[in-house]
Amino acid sequence: MAKPGHGPALRLARPDRSAAPPPRNRSPQPEKEPTPLQWRDTPARYGLVSRALHWSMALLFLWQFAGMGIRLAIGRSPVTAFMVGSHASVGTLLFALALARGAWGLVNLRRRHHEAGPLGRVARLGHLALYGLMLTVPALALLRHYGSGRALAPFGLPLLPGSGERIEALMLPGDLAHGLLAWVLLAAVAGHVGMVLVHHFVWRDGTWPRMGARQAGSHAPVATGAAPR
Repeated sequence: MAKPGHGPALRLARPDRSAAPPPRNRSPQPEKEPTPLQWRDTPARYGLVSRALHWSMALLFLWQFAGMGIRLAIGRSPVTAFMVGSHASVGTLLFALALARGAWGLVNLRRRHHEAGPLGRVARLGHLALYGLMLTVPALALLRHYGSGRALAPFGLPLLPGSGERIEALMLPGDLAHGLLAWVLLAAVAGHVGMVLVHHFVWRDGTWPRMGARQAGSHAPVATGAAPR
């Protein structure tokens, strides 16, 4: 108690040891190194090579079919000549890319996700049909070109010399089936795109991020093979 005539006793406040210590100046933490590029396929996502082959072929096929569509719609014109003029060169490039994509797919076959059940079997058959058409359609055109006796120089690069002799037996398969199978391929591609949209917007099973773009930090879920709801 305070003595008479004196003010109240002063008490020294003790430091609160439970309080957090003041922040110290720390050296900046080094930034995390970016994830290395994923070249090979995994069950969660296709690798860089598979995605590059897929989207480059998609753009080239779009160019090919757009040129043929413009030719059917407006006939001869400077635009048609520009787009259709590269048809043989782009077709040769597509054939080479289809071979590379098929070989790379076989190398990564065990690393990829395979959906189980009837839906998975239908998907595999659809992909086999697509691969078969992507190889057959340009192969028939190349066979027909060789049978015509003309030289083959895609994008100006001499690939096959011209013999100057027409071989009707080599030209006939291309004349009969190249155009027809090309439209069948377009229908198959449209069905493929339609199923991708169903997977992404209806079933929401993470199919699109495995081959398409995804947001940073996101991970595509691996489907368990259960029937979509």
